[in-house]
Amino acid sequence: MAPHLDVPSPAGSFTSFDRTPFRTTTAPGVGRDSPASAESRSSLLSSSFEGDSVDEDFHMTRPLIPGVYVPTMCFFDEETEDVDTNAVTRHAVRLAQAGVTGIATQGSNGEAVHLSHTERQLVTFTTRKALNEAGFSHIPVIVGCGAQSTRETIRHCCEAWEAGGDYALVLPPSYYASLFAPSFKTIEEYFTTVANASPIPIIIYNFPGAVNGLDLTSDVIISLAQHPKIVGVKLTCGNTGKLNRVVAATRKLSKNYDPERPEFLVLAGSADFSIQSLIAGGHGILAGLANITPKSCIKTIELYKAGKYLEAQKVQEVVSQGDWVAIQGGVVGVKAGLQAWMGYGGYGRSPLPKPTAEQTKSWKEGFRELVQLEKSL
Repeated sequence: MAPHLDVPSPAGSFTSFDRTPFRTTTAPGVGRDSPASAESRSSLLSSSFEGDSVDEDFHMTRPLIPGVYVPTMCFFDEETEDVDTNAVTRHAVRLAQAGVTGIATQGSNGEAVHLSHTERQLVTFTTRKALNEAGFSHIPVIVGCGAQSTRETIRHCCEAWEAGGDYALVLPPSYYASLFAPSFKTIEEYFTTVANASPIPIIIYNFPGAVNGLDLTSDVIISLAQHPKIVGVKLTCGNTGKLNRVVAATRKLSKNYDPERPEFLVLAGSADFSIQSLIAGGHGILAGLANITPKSCIKTIELYKAGKYLEAQKVQEVVSQGDWVAIQGGVVGVKAGLQAWMGYGGYGRSPLPKPTAEQTKSWKEGFRELVQLEKSL
């Protein structure tokens, strides 16, 4: 397997596969796009970038290592639905202080589908800046960049790098899947083209539930893993057999395999099979439950790696039960849990419904045992 590029530091504008330059002038400083004019948004965002100096602290090399990664939430003002950058900052720092390995913005938990390009950059920039200023500049920021067209995906990757992102988490396109070439040829061409054009390395995101049932096989993932800028995969499909095949194959393809810094990182996409994925050779998790209880997720993995298997199993049982509550409630339930137990979280952006009093009470109780575990750590 060819050595992977951790985080290149390109300068100037980025050029897509069709040679169209992508240069965004937007940067953090405003909420949602509709209330302000395009001119005022551009001015505010540009001045913010200039004032905050996107320098080497934003674009330093941050390798992917085994551990717990968190697809962070996006927070909104409860009345205006503008992005709440104070809450984004507070949450990122709280996760870092708990000991997480990395943070991902613009995922399902981050309500990326509800955000404009400007807002996506705002959240990523705010997260990177918060980590740096709190003394966690070593923590990588992964940015969800998947889109239905190759061109749009590359644009997201370029904007992610500009805002301080280190890696791009990319779902396969699926809207026109019935027209794709057989044997995943279209999907392989898509990821290869994106990886070639992106200024940051790519992590494949296999989540059939989010892409109309499209489920990448281990053969496809192993083939794509040989690209020097495709450096990992998140498997939310829950298939530990697939995970094991991918880990085994990519380990054999590595020239000098280092378990502390694998060339291809394989992550479980849910906390409820953390130790199961470790048994299969996985390197950790990228799981939404860690938004509420990061220490519990970390403890599960630490106990297993220390050979304390029975203790790890007991913690996993509590984590799995809490994760089932999170899975059922989705982003609405996780935010309700955050609000109930941590004092912040708020609501999702419309049209996501606000939870009823009964739902809020149910989700709070559902997370109780897990939160008690978290507070004991």
